[in-house]
Amino acid sequence: MGRSNAHVTILEYADFECPYTAMARPVLESLVDEYPNAIQLIFRHFPISFTHRQAAVAAEAAESAGAQGMFWEMHDMLFTYQDQLTFENLRLFARLIRLEMERFDHDLMGHRYRAEVQQDVRHGLQDGVSDTPTLFINGRRYDGFRDRASILSAVATLMPGSRHQVGLSPMV
Repeated sequence: MGRSNAHVTILEYADFECPYTAMARPVLESLVDEYPNAIQLIFRHFPISFTHRQAAVAAEAAESAGAQGMFWEMHDMLFTYQDQLTFENLRLFARLIRLEMERFDHDLMGHRYRAEVQQDVRHGLQDGVSDTPTLFINGRRYDGFRDRASILSAVATLMPGSRHQVGLSPMV
């Protein structure tokens, strides 16, 4: 989300069933909406399957939607209905955002995007991620508060002309 050549990249490791990730979503998206040329948001899957049983298949559904150019639309549906992520509802969401259903069903039942989701998890583990949401801003882990003002403050320090980096620690 946002421009690929933005000054600031926020990388988010997230779980579609995580209530904390759901709370961070509007904060992060509002920053990109407000500064679309300056801030880019990259979403990586980090389903915590032992707690959130539907998170991994939801991540696969999002990737399948992404293959049809509708990742963010499915992303929004999954977070809006995060307590209703049954297989039947994933199919309903796919129909509602007008995905090609035969392709979606084939992808989901065949776990076509399982390896991509697992690759995101491996990257997350390498980056020291253990819970969601975990944020990295321009490659550095952000451990500050997840409210808009705090994240905006950290982001603003990375804009051209800024001299300080507040709330960021080196990537593990």
